[in-house]
Amino acid sequence: MSQFRQQDNLLGQSDSFLAVLDQVSQLASLDKPVLIIGERGTGKELIAARLHFLSKRWEQNYIKLNCAALNENLLESELFGHESGAFTGASKRHEGRFERANAGTLFLDELANTSAMVQEKLLRVIEYGEFERVGGKQTVKVDTRLVCATNEDLPYLAEQGEFRSDLLDRLAFDVITLPPLRERQEDIMLLAEQFAMNMARDLDWQLFSGFTRSAVEILQGYDWPGNIRELKNVVERSLYRHGSEHIPVHQIILDPFESRFRPKQRIKKLPTKAVEAVPVAVAPSEPIIATNSPQFQFPCSLKDLSNEFEIDLIKKALEYSQFNQKKTAEILGLTYHQLRGYLKKYNLLDQQ
Repeated sequence: MSQFRQQDNLLGQSDSFLAVLDQVSQLASLDKPVLIIGERGTGKELIAARLHFLSKRWEQNYIKLNCAALNENLLESELFGHESGAFTGASKRHEGRFERANAGTLFLDELANTSAMVQEKLLRVIEYGEFERVGGKQTVKVDTRLVCATNEDLPYLAEQGEFRSDLLDRLAFDVITLPPLRERQEDIMLLAEQFAMNMARDLDWQLFSGFTRSAVEILQGYDWPGNIRELKNVVERSLYRHGSEHIPVHQIILDPFESRFRPKQRIKKLPTKAVEAVPVAVAPSEPIIATNSPQFQFPCSLKDLSNEFEIDLIKKALEYSQFNQKKTAEILGLTYHQLRGYLKKYNLLDQQ
């Protein structure tokens, strides 16, 4: 338990955070699978570790694996092991993570990235506690508690056929949903000061002189899309750039890429089919102006108009892609996770 406490950065006093800790304490003593859901940087791995070290399995192995880090074949071998000669390069038997976590806990992060084949084998392990190694015929029995995490909307993915509904049913004995940092206002400065004091020690400072009022306002007013991980980076970066242990930190460096020398990204052109042509009537020497160009009245809010444009564009792209989010992200020049961020930002997930 002492090792866990030394690494435990789970700090907070907000009601939503304390409710999560209460739920973890109740679940820890059970041998049921648990699903942890939360945005990136909310502390899913720390919660998983807490579940293990507060359980009766705490003296046994706690094994972790990020499912997004391996392709399908490597992930299957890493989870379930393989026999000698199962594939080229498999010179000897390899015990997978489930075997190594026997009698303990296995934490799988980025669960939504697993393939249908891996999901099927996970389902069998949860249901019967058994599997075969890759290239093997002998059934392996294990007693491994499974804790999984994701930042995706698994019920929605299951509805779309992108995640097995029966596996989701087995995993979701109970679900721990972590609140984002923007919903934990009381905890922002508590965490920021802890990160700052730790960084001051790393810099061999004798003291940390705190934050100015303007710095506190910036920290508390920011939306924190990267949550606690982003807050930690911002505080540590701001402290070391500040460079003085005797003066309170007054400048908060939110974006380390911000520079007038930053190279500009070229705008990717959308496929021709993705943009409907607007019929216009023009003289040969006149510039082409779309007849449906929006009309503005000043003064106006640039932020509101920009948001309206993004919402409208995303809705049209979704409709064009028949609400396939991966295709939508592709035609908008975004990654899948970036698109999901926009959908969450504009509350569009429930409107599909």
